[in-house]
Parts: sequence; structure tokens; C-alpha cells
Amino acid sequence: MSSRSQTEGIAELVVAWQASHGRNHLPWQQTRDPYRVWLSEIMLQQTQVATVLDYYERFLSRFPNVSALAHASQDEVMGLWSGLGYYTRARNLHRCAQQVVTHHEGEFPRTAEMLATLPGIGRSTAGAIAAFCFSERVPILDANVRRVLTRVLGFEEDVALAKSERLLWSAAQALLPENDLETSMPRYTQGLMDLGASVCTPRAPECVRCPLMARCAAFERGDPERYPVRTRRLIRRSESWHLLVLRDPDHRVWLQRRPASGIWAGMYCVPVFADAASADAFLANVGEAPAIVCSDLQPFLHVLTHRDLHLHPHLATGCFPEQLAVDGAWFGPDEWPSMGLPTPVRKLLGSTQAQLW
Repeated sequence: MSSRSQTEGIAELVVAWQASHGRNHLPWQQTRDPYRVWLSEIMLQQTQVATVLDYYERFLSRFPNVSALAHASQDEVMGLWSGLGYYTRARNLHRCAQQVVTHHEGEFPRTAEMLATLPGIGRSTAGAIAAFCFSERVPILDANVRRVLTRVLGFEEDVALAKSERLLWSAAQALLPENDLETSMPRYTQGLMDLGASVCTPRAPECVRCPLMARCAAFERGDPERYPVRTRRLIRRSESWHLLVLRDPDHRVWLQRRPASGIWAGMYCVPVFADAASADAFLANVGEAPAIVCSDLQPFLHVLTHRDLHLHPHLATGCFPEQLAVDGAWFGPDEWPSMGLPTPVRKLLGSTQAQLW
């Protein structure tokens, strides 16, 4: 890695750059309220800022404080989150709010160590909240910051390994500001995030715009895209799912809860089957009245982090029993749009609105 002399003063360079060139207009930057900062940090995990902005404002409008969020139903929380993806975040968000109210008298802990004990708050998120809200001298290592630091330091270790991750955390700690922490810690933390998002990008980094170019080991070696070093690659899997959209004469759709674990856990969804024959068998057993089945809906692909879902939708309209399963119910066109639905299911229901019998 880079020598101590080469990395000295990095914090000051980042702080100065962030003040002049970083992002300073985002709504969660204008507060040190840990509730608002925590909400933004959870939403921003693996999600672009432009996408988060509208969701952030809607959440604050409905849940202006942690107590309001804690006392909401999970269905309401999932409904507001619907479309933002990575739904485990929403479930943990709700659980975390409940624990803050129940175990911390409605006040977020003021240290990264204590924040990391709450549901859905890992070490990096805890560090961000503590740095932004309480100016604690703690590092973060989200994807953007990890990329910046491994390049600046010329960090050759495989970041997929736990021992390498520990080394990088130690190196990140050593680079932190040492003076005027009240101002420098929030700005330094934001500055690293901004550099990773806008300058030190995964492909074709704009090194000439970077305030750390003269200190960057990767730039000196001429291979910044090599970092971070990661030998363990993501293994993707493909699955085929058959989605059965059931509509009754009142234009209601049948939705049921997904299992408590796995893809779309706990969310409302149309019935899912492994193949078309299983969907047909389900229809054959829901009642004596015949259903009209339209099997000409177009299959489509939905990409998740570790999996490709090949979705095959089928539309069935007819007279069905009022209760098809204990974990579901019929919902009208004025009800299901506000529910916590997976994004492809929401789009599917919207696209089939006009296909009524």
C-alpha cells in the first residue's frame, strides 16, 4: 500500500474538494437529525440518488419521525417502499424504528458501535450516521468509498476475504481527519462518497478531476480500474416463474402473501407457480365455475442481484370463490396500487387493467 507520507493530508484534500465540488444540495445533507440521515442511508444502499429523492420525501411526509414509522403497519411501510427494490431494507427499516422507540426511548444511539446493533444497520451505515450526525471519528466503506480508498492506497488484497476487509477498515480509520471534527467528519465522509459517485467511477475514472490524483497509487501505476481487487465473483442463477393474474367480475385481483423468507418475502403477490401445468391445476381446483384463461401475455425478464427471474404471466378472468387461500384476499383497483407489491407484479397488474372481460 501507499506509504504514510504519500497518504498524509488526504483528509484535508477531500474536505476542501467536497466544499467546492461535492454534492451539497441533497435534502438529507441539510440536517443532523439521525432519523432523516438514517432513512436516506438505508434508501441509498444499492440505489441511485435520483431514484431515492421522491421516495425520501414521501416517507417523511407520511412518517415525519421515528415514532410515526414505528407505529405504522408493515403493510403500509411496504406499500410506500414498493418500487424501490431490495425489500429486506424496508422490513429492517420498520423493525429498527420499533427498536429505537422500544429500547432507546425514541432516540437513536450516538455512537457507531451502538447504531450497528440495530436491525439493518451494518458497520458502514452506522459509521455514516455517526459521522454525519454526531461527528464521530469513524470510517465508512460503502461500495463507492471502498473503490476510492483501494485505488488511492493501491490496496492489493482481495476485498472478498474477511481478513482483507479488516485491513482496509484499519487503513480507512488511519486516513480520517484529526482536527475540527465537528465540521470535517461530515464533509470528509460525504466527500469520499461524492468522489466515488462522480469521479472515481468503476469504469473510465476521471482522474484529472480528482483532488487525490497526485497521492493515488493506482493512478501512478496506470491501472485504476484494477481496483478493488476481488477474485470471488457473483454466481448468478436463473429461474422460471409462472404468475397467475386472477380477476373477478368486480375487477378485483387475487393477491396473497409471499413466504416470510426468500424473494419478495412477506409482500403481496399474485400466485406463483413453477410451471404452467401447476397454474392450470390450481385453476382446476378453485371452484366449479369455469374460468377464461388467456395465456398470450408476454414473458419478461426481471433481474435481481443474484438471480434472473424469467416471468411467464397468465391472465384468468371469471367467477371465483371468495376465499382461495388463507394467506390472500381479493383487492379492487382502488386498493392494490397502494399495497406493497414487487415492481414486476405492480407493472403486470397495471398492464392488464385494460384486459377485462
